[in-house]
Amino acid sequence: MRPPLAVTRLVLLPLAALVSCAPLQQAVKVPTMKVEGIRLNRLTLPSGGRPATANVTLKLRVNNPNAVPVRLANIFASVIIDGEKVGDVNLPNVNLPASGEALQDANLDIPVTLPTAGAFLKVARGQQVSYRLDGTFTADLGGLGRPTFGPFTLAQGVWKQAPIVPF
Repeated sequence: MRPPLAVTRLVLLPLAALVSCAPLQQAVKVPTMKVEGIRLNRLTLPSGGRPATANVTLKLRVNNPNAVPVRLANIFASVIIDGEKVGDVNLPNVNLPASGEALQDANLDIPVTLPTAGAFLKVARGQQVSYRLDGTFTADLGGLGRPTFGPFTLAQGVWKQAPIVPF
């Protein structure tokens, strides 16, 4: 005996919806990030109750591999140098054109602590250090909400620049 047509439709419609969504899910790609530049501009010593700080400029290239524009409400990352977390970067409102990219600049004043002083001194002397940006990003999908993706490594590499201190 065959089930009534209405029951067959109730079973087949959700399956058809799932099958039709599968290619869409496979077609959506996660934006990628690459550090275009990282520069230690200056180191300041503690004075008048203020801690020592490292002023760092970070240039991040964010690439949208999708054929539709994407708005990232926020990119948040921990800056890690030679395995030690030194600070955070927060980039709000990143608009990515369809199949395009955006450059984001961040000027960071990072407190220098005893565990991070050695890494900043290496950079200031022109020595090589490894860096990594571990974090998340939040997509603004309008009426569909603001899902957060991550945490994962957003970018990593080697940082070496001309010395800024003579010793």
